[in-house]
Amino acid sequence: MQEAVLAWYSKNKRDLPWRETRDPYAILVSEVMLQQTQVSRVLPRWRRWLERWPSVEALAAAEPADAIAEWAGLGYNRRAVNLHRCARAVVERGGFPREPAELERLPGIGPYTAAALACFAFGAQVAAPDTNARRVLERAFGDPALPPPAGRAFDWNQALFDLGSQVCIARRPRCDACPLAAGCPSRGRAFAPLRKQSPFEGSFRQRRSRLLRQVLEQGPIDGAAVDAEALTALVRDGLVEIEDGAVRLPRAGDRPRRRAPAATAARPPA
Repeated sequence: MQEAVLAWYSKNKRDLPWRETRDPYAILVSEVMLQQTQVSRVLPRWRRWLERWPSVEALAAAEPADAIAEWAGLGYNRRAVNLHRCARAVVERGGFPREPAELERLPGIGPYTAAALACFAFGAQVAAPDTNARRVLERAFGDPALPPPAGRAFDWNQALFDLGSQVCIARRPRCDACPLAAGCPSRGRAFAPLRKQSPFEGSFRQRRSRLLRQVLEQGPIDGAAVDAEALTALVRDGLVEIEDGAVRLPRAGDRPRRRAPAATAARPPA
C-alpha cells in the first residue's frame, strides 16, 4: 500500500516551490503560512515574503511591526510574531538545529513543524503527518504513527499531504480516484459532517482583526478609545504594544547577535 501511494505521487504530485528547496528558512515560512491558509493563497505571499526577507538573518533584523504588516490578509496574525521570534532565536544560536527535538525548542515550533523541517530541510527519515496526512493514515492504514518507507520519508510525507488534500478529503473522499481503494477498510464509509467554524462576522476574532487593521492603517492610536478586550488579547499575543497610552505595532529592540554555529552532522544529499 505504501508503494501504491508513492507511485500515485510520482504521477500526481503538485508543483510547489517549497518542495524544490532544502533551505530550512524558506521551508519554515511555507509551513507556518500553510498552517491555517490554503495553498493557492500562500503561493504569492510566500514568494513576496522571501523577496523582502530572503534569509533568516534578514527577517531577524527586521522590525516585528514590518513582519505583522506584511502578514496582513493571511489571518491568524500571531503566526507572524512567532515566525519573527523564531528567526531571532535561530540567529542567536548560530543557525537552525537539525533534530526534531531541538527544532521544537524554537519559539512557535510544534511537533509537526519540527518534524517537517527535519525531514524536508535536513533529510531526517521521520514521519511528519499534518491533518490531511493523518486522515489517510487513520482511514487506510489504521495507524497515524506509521513510519515512512526506508529512505523515502520526503516523498512519503509529501505524498500523504497531496493524497489527503486532493482525494481522501474529510467529508466526501474520492475513493474512485484513490490508489488505496482496493485495500482500504474505510472505502465507502459515511463520515460525519465537518464541524463548522463559528461565523467571523460579529465574533471576537473580527473585533481583534478590526483593531489590528486600525493600527496598521492609522499608526499609533489612543488606547483609551479602543475595544479594551480586543486590545488585551492583541497585547498578549505580541501583535501590538502600549506606550504612553498609545497603541502601536511592536518594535524589536536590540538586534539579535549571531553566535558561532553549533557543530552538526553533515546534511545528507537531497
